[in-house]
Amino acid sequence: MNEITLKDKTVLLGVTGSIAAYKTAYLTSALKKLGADVHVLMTPNGTNFVNPITFETLTGNKCLVDTFDRNFEFSVEHVSLAKKADVVMIAPATANVIGKLACGIADDMLTTTVMACKCKKFISPAMNTNMFENQVVQDNLEKLGGYGYEVIDPATGYLACGDTGKGKMPEPETLLNYIMREIACKKDLAGKKVLVTAGPTQEALDPVRYITNHSSGKMGYAIAEAAMLRGAQVTLVSGQTALEPPAFVEYVPIISAEDMFNAVTGRAEDMDIIIKAAAVADYRPATVADQKMKKKDEDLSIPLERTKDILKYLGEHKKEGQFLCGFSMETENMIANSRAKLEKKNLDMIAANSLRVEGAGFRGDTNVLTLITKDDERELELMSKRSAAMELLDAILEKGVWNQTMKERSSFN
Repeated sequence: MNEITLKDKTVLLGVTGSIAAYKTAYLTSALKKLGADVHVLMTPNGTNFVNPITFETLTGNKCLVDTFDRNFEFSVEHVSLAKKADVVMIAPATANVIGKLACGIADDMLTTTVMACKCKKFISPAMNTNMFENQVVQDNLEKLGGYGYEVIDPATGYLACGDTGKGKMPEPETLLNYIMREIACKKDLAGKKVLVTAGPTQEALDPVRYITNHSSGKMGYAIAEAAMLRGAQVTLVSGQTALEPPAFVEYVPIISAEDMFNAVTGRAEDMDIIIKAAAVADYRPATVADQKMKKKDEDLSIPLERTKDILKYLGEHKKEGQFLCGFSMETENMIANSRAKLEKKNLDMIAANSLRVEGAGFRGDTNVLTLITKDDERELELMSKRSAAMELLDAILEKGVWNQTMKERSSFN
């Protein structure tokens, strides 16, 4: 099953002398839960905020502090760690350590090991606002950027010193997102622009009421996240949901089917892959009342009119080499109805699911998809929506015109 994990990945975490060091313990725990092999390097000052035993308990590895600790062979340990690391993150990073790294000073276990690493390196500054804004610190961060480090912008808020301003280390979830983007998946969608739609649309009856559906947006959000992790430049056009948009994705919020039509068609020309996972209303009220409709004794009839068919428009205006994937939610004749939709709307693939199948459909965290193309049909087993998103992207890459062209060139050569 195509689960997103960090199994067989090695993460080095550097912890320096900042009160924000406690957050790194939560980050460490999250990385371990994803299967990563985590090694923590601390400066002596860092141990004043979090005891190294905390990290040793969380990781199962020795927390390295003393360069000349005789309990291990330094010359082997710091070099071997540097060689096996897939990613390094120094969080929190003090002005002191930032300055040392920027000037090439390696006088402790953390700086010595980090300088021997050739993998991606993240720096997460954490300090008082005035320190962070000091021109010397800013110059050092700029230098590190030029040396290939990626600096994570600190958050703004109430600081431990009592001031309010920029300098807070981001939450562990944010730091984890940077690491996941870097090493969680192969980058087989690098260079591709992917547009994903998700969630329900809301069609107003009056200023108070609207017509909608049961879509939670979970499937579309999982696809957007998976495409981002695989290196794509992702745009997510979403109706209103209770979900947090995936990190590093352009998020375009919409409300109605008309909003989604405009947002999608206005961006479609630039996209290599479009995946329409949203549950878009087929009908909307023919008129929208300016004031709240008051309850009456008699029944109420609401005339409806068709909304614009986004998939049909995309199929009619599909550019050469563009891959168009729709979704089909059915309650009967799933395969036949989905195949008819595939042909009628000029799709390259349709992901069909049925509300009658346990574990599939709206709101849940799992799905059962059947991936249908003109000449193929593949039924996936019950799996998480994140795994289903990965399987869907695998299938799109396999069927994509650009991929077939590369295969033909490889075969010719």
